[in-house]
Amino acid sequence: MLLSVIVVVSSVVVLLGTIGLFAETRARPLTPAEQNQYKQEEIARRWQAWPATGVFPEEVKYLGLDRAQQYARRVGIAPETECGKGVDASVAGVLDNHGCVTMLRATYVDQTASFVITVGVAVLKDEASRVSASEELTQDDRVGVLPVAFPGTVTERFGPDQRQRTGWVGAGPYIVFSTAGYADGRTRAAIPPEEILHSELWPAAKSVGNQIAYFLADPPKVPPCTQGNVC
Repeated sequence: MLLSVIVVVSSVVVLLGTIGLFAETRARPLTPAEQNQYKQEEIARRWQAWPATGVFPEEVKYLGLDRAQQYARRVGIAPETECGKGVDASVAGVLDNHGCVTMLRATYVDQTASFVITVGVAVLKDEASRVSASEELTQDDRVGVLPVAFPGTVTERFGPDQRQRTGWVGAGPYIVFSTAGYADGRTRAAIPPEEILHSELWPAAKSVGNQIAYFLADPPKVPPCTQGNVC
């Protein structure tokens, strides 16, 4: 009799455990918090999950004079590097203090091949770290991402002295830097101060950087349920 009681009790315990496990694992609608977490995690892994050509597309749209749609063409993608090696020293300190993970860079030319644009993506640990780092970044447009030149191309004379202006924009856990100069190698020092803000050069560079930031942080489509599209 005692053995029978033990068997019955054990069976009830197993049955209740099975019911509880089923309740925990069956598909259900995602909560708002879970949906937000899904978005953040998806955006945060893109720099690794996407190929380099996904982070830096071959062509990027931008607006030229009279808001005409034009395309910047990618010349090359630099090897991944440490954050501090891809930016000026004053910027490197801020990124390092906030746990920058890595730096991705690529260089583009505008549709006329007159301007050279380097875009740098600093990958932070999370969005909170990116926000904190952004609050400490300098607004000095002479410092930012270091240019990447590719020998044998129109970009080969683009170096730190040729940067006419730099800037950045935050997106998710990423800080996307942009810098631009003339393909003919003119330095910033060689340009009269009143001409530094060229009517086309900086708007084109800023637009290219913003487009890449948008690609990286564009919210993904979130499945409605914990196990896909069916609850």
